[in-house]
Amino acid sequence: MSSRILHLLAPLLAVLAITVAAVGPTAPAPTPSPRTGVVAAAPLEVASVPVAYAGTVYLTFDDGPNPTYTPRVLAVLRKYGVHAVFFELGQNVSWYPSVTRSLRTYGNLIGNHTWSHPDLTTLSTSAVTSQLNRMESALGYRPRCVRPPYGATSSRIATIIANRGQRQILWTVDPRDWSRPGTSVIVSRVLAAVRPGSRILLHDGGGDRSQTVAALDLLIPRLRARGFVIGLMAC
Repeated sequence: MSSRILHLLAPLLAVLAITVAAVGPTAPAPTPSPRTGVVAAAPLEVASVPVAYAGTVYLTFDDGPNPTYTPRVLAVLRKYGVHAVFFELGQNVSWYPSVTRSLRTYGNLIGNHTWSHPDLTTLSTSAVTSQLNRMESALGYRPRCVRPPYGATSSRIATIIANRGQRQILWTVDPRDWSRPGTSVIVSRVLAAVRPGSRILLHDGGGDRSQTVAALDLLIPRLRARGFVIGLMAC
């Protein structure tokens, strides 16, 4: 090609180079599947849609601390950045004080679930007081909340607790995880009953709680997917 022609084409070639640079590299064309011969469609970019706030719910655990299952429950809570109230038995606290300390270290709260899990309504007032005091002696301080075992209470029990400057805390959602009905059953029962303000009853002590641990790992993200925030009661 003559130098005169090159001289005439130079401006055009410069414009073409600038255009290619601005467009950038071309994405490779989709290729057919070697098995089907069908060209797969390019994946679509799906924008995440914020979930509307549905209310705050609260996780509570009874009958610990347990040296096996309480640390596993704690690991799941830490995984999701969630806290809970653990209503503990004084005799268990006396056996496994380091487990209780670890719960508090990571921001969880402890409630009084008596010394040995009796039905308080069957005890004298002095015996009720003794059950609560022995638990707190093992713990080393007085929690703000008390949960009577079995949820068995009365106006007399409520008055005893109130006169100690404490709150009686029961629950509103009970999946009966203590009966080990299966991980999926625990999850479905909670999700069917949960409402704004629900206090969910689970167990980290009193037996094999592996189903509860597995259910918790499913429940937290599913509750959040429904718009619930998992809060921490003031106990």
